[in-house]
Amino acid sequence: MNEVSLSQKLSPAELCRRVAESPLFSQIVIGLILLNGVAVGLETSQWIVGRFGGLLAGVNQLILVSFVVEAAIKMAACGNRPWRYFARGWNCFDFSIIALSLIPAAGPMATLARLVRVLRVLRLVSAFPELRLLVDTLLRSLPSMFHIALLMSIIFYIYGVAGYFLFHEIDPTHWRSLPIALLSLFRIVTFEDWTDIMYTAMDAMPWAWVYFISFVVMGAFVMINLFIGVVLNNLEETKLRRLDELQVPPSQTEILRELRATQEALARMQKRMDPEMQQRERPG
Repeated sequence: MNEVSLSQKLSPAELCRRVAESPLFSQIVIGLILLNGVAVGLETSQWIVGRFGGLLAGVNQLILVSFVVEAAIKMAACGNRPWRYFARGWNCFDFSIIALSLIPAAGPMATLARLVRVLRVLRLVSAFPELRLLVDTLLRSLPSMFHIALLMSIIFYIYGVAGYFLFHEIDPTHWRSLPIALLSLFRIVTFEDWTDIMYTAMDAMPWAWVYFISFVVMGAFVMINLFIGVVLNNLEETKLRRLDELQVPPSQTEILRELRATQEALARMQKRMDPEMQQRERPG
């Protein structure tokens, strides 16, 4: 009875907040996202679409309605300020996918509507805190990666020009112009049969291996390790920042809510103890 009376005293915003923060709610959302991914994959089979097209369309509509209800619950959890829902970047990401999902699946926008169904699977990123942590790390690493990419572009340009002057007569297929030379260097740095290019150059210039080995060391090993180092460094910083956010002291509203709940519990305990005290005070 006490739990029922307590739930009746909850405001709609508080009730929606508890629903949105419950583990069961998150598990249902994750299940719907996975179901959407399976349904989209099944739509690539003409045999399945021909026999179960109506069922797949119904599942798609059910998932879309569920996502709209989920967004509505999270907005209602913000109380009189539903725009606070958009204060979190991941909520904006989820809302944009839901809004795009409202594109009609018929007419000239049918292809776009099918592509948007695939994008719903990306909501798994926002559903798992670990995936959100990785994406946040990558986004924070972009400025440092830009400088590494700039340095790598300079190295590519230097080696591309040098490769053109050294090998364009020996191997015009891979070095006949600067753009083709840069493509060849990209092939080398990805280790895609790069030794064939090196051996062709070494047939005319035995010392050409110095050029290729030095570029592989600079372009592949050093640069890739720099990228990995930047990502790992930002991952540690993001983890520390997340721990600091979890240690934020409770707000005044939360403190008042806990005090009110404690007072109500003490009042109920007092009511139970009063009859017992009166019975003890009565003469035997």
